[in-house]
Amino acid sequence: MKAVRQHEYGTPEVLRYEDAPIPKVKKGEVLVKVKAIGLNPPDWYLRDGYKMLPPEWQPIVAFPIILGTDISGVIVEVGEDVNQFYIGDEVYAMVRFPSYGPSQAYAEYVNVAVNEIAIKPKNIDFIQAAAAPMSLLTAWQFMIDLGHNEPNPLQPNKHEPVSLSGKRILVNGAGGGVGHFAVQLAKWKGAYVIAVASGKQEKLLRELGADEFIDYTKDAAENIVSDIDLVVDSVGGSTTGRFLKTLKKGGALFPIFPLGFSGADEAEKLGVTVSATQVRSSGSQLSELADLLDNGTIKVVIDSVFPLAEARKAHERAAKGHIQGKIALTV
Repeated sequence: MKAVRQHEYGTPEVLRYEDAPIPKVKKGEVLVKVKAIGLNPPDWYLRDGYKMLPPEWQPIVAFPIILGTDISGVIVEVGEDVNQFYIGDEVYAMVRFPSYGPSQAYAEYVNVAVNEIAIKPKNIDFIQAAAAPMSLLTAWQFMIDLGHNEPNPLQPNKHEPVSLSGKRILVNGAGGGVGHFAVQLAKWKGAYVIAVASGKQEKLLRELGADEFIDYTKDAAENIVSDIDLVVDSVGGSTTGRFLKTLKKGGALFPIFPLGFSGADEAEKLGVTVSATQVRSSGSQLSELADLLDNGTIKVVIDSVFPLAEARKAHERAAKGHIQGKIALTV
């Protein structure tokens, strides 16, 4: 098969479109002929060797590796003991995250454990389906239902979503992958939603349900809003602590990327919870989300689409930032 592999860490130039072996299907797996692939930040973090992490957290991998987790496609082979999926089924999945190795998403064929896949929503195309899994599962597991008991590598306690109905929710980075899903899920659950993004995103985000919009290039949200019940900071990082003062006592800050946050003492003094988790694959949750994607409750916004052979260009697009929704590859 053709796949995009890398033989060393580095810039997008290390991505090579080349021949690779079709993965073998093991017990409890299916083989998917991939139609489309969704890109996510962990793709470029891993491509670069997770340089932002402390050395002891940086992965040691056996090259070559194939990047990516999110796919949609058609099952062409089922493994031993698989009886809930069949050849010809159209499916979508987040594959083996947070693992990595020689058989991931940037390829013509991917083997997937049956507990990680779900039937593709019928009313959206393969590109939209492939673009949804990681970002939508992240928003879902942070905000609605964690849905797994894996140890939290980011904090000692288990992450717990909070009630959204009737609450004031601020979503920072609302135009991006996780952000645009967070806006829609909060609105679906009956929240009053304040979206923070660049001005060009306003029309889209209001269409997706935002009640208020703040253009961060003109105003600092933390200086003009208050009495917030929950901040979902899909940008996160070292600057996420600036949102603590926007929260009411008993409120919560969920940084999607929590590394670098240093305001734990301040949060405790303010009576605010700061919590994060690491998204995990879940076929059962993707099956539940398929209904919301099918009936239009959740819409997938596509920033740009590239052929698999041009994955390098897709990563270059990601590096420019200001992504509206998701970047995808077609096979």
